[in-house]
Amino acid sequence: MGTGVLVVELHSKGGPFRFTAQDHTEFVDALYRIAQDRENKIVILTGAGGEFIPETDFSSFGNVADPGVWSQIHGEGVQLLENIANIRVPVIAAIEGRAHVHSEYALLANMIVFGEGATFHDVPHFAGGILPGDGIFTAWSYRAGAGRAETFLLNPQLLTAQTAHEWGVIAEVVPNGTALSRARELAKLYLKAREVTRRNTRVHFIQPLKERIVREVGYGLSLEGASAADLVKSMRAHNEPGVQKGKVA
Repeated sequence: MGTGVLVVELHSKGGPFRFTAQDHTEFVDALYRIAQDRENKIVILTGAGGEFIPETDFSSFGNVADPGVWSQIHGEGVQLLENIANIRVPVIAAIEGRAHVHSEYALLANMIVFGEGATFHDVPHFAGGILPGDGIFTAWSYRAGAGRAETFLLNPQLLTAQTAHEWGVIAEVVPNGTALSRARELAKLYLKAREVTRRNTRVHFIQPLKERIVREVGYGLSLEGASAADLVKSMRAHNEPGVQKGKVA
């Protein structure tokens, strides 16, 4: 691993990352192993093909109205965020292009370096008819404040690098295509600190957000599950032949 700087690149067959149910499952173990490996001195989280996470394959999650299906999503969703928070070394997010799905993953980093053309959005939740309960409100309200988080998530629109920087969500805005190289420069800077100091600083800084994740995300995902089930019910009623207008299936 050389210097101990681990670059975690999210990609789909080498190109921009399309988030699927399989990724949701595999991330839990991958992030746990990253957190447990003491050879990692710095972790850089980034995307591929000039994007971070531009889209998701919602259909890959199956019938989200099925309690068994949602139970798995619920369990993985909680563990996934806890495992990011349990990475006990500085985490840097290098963001290019669209961070439109699970932007909370980036917000669990200590530093976010943003390409000047990059944007935040929340495509899967309120805009798609589902409660944003998987930790995205927790992370955004912690980083930007509750009022800004509610505005962003209730009326999801593109959030530019300039606005995100003004809100204090991101640390630096850099020319497009240079976010990862800047993250590597920051990693070299952090590596100058003694290891115990470096690790303990991450532990100390992430603790308040970790406490909120433990308190809020399981509850939020339960509410999101009910919301998802209601959406599926509505879609089925709309698509069912012969359903009378105004009658709930």
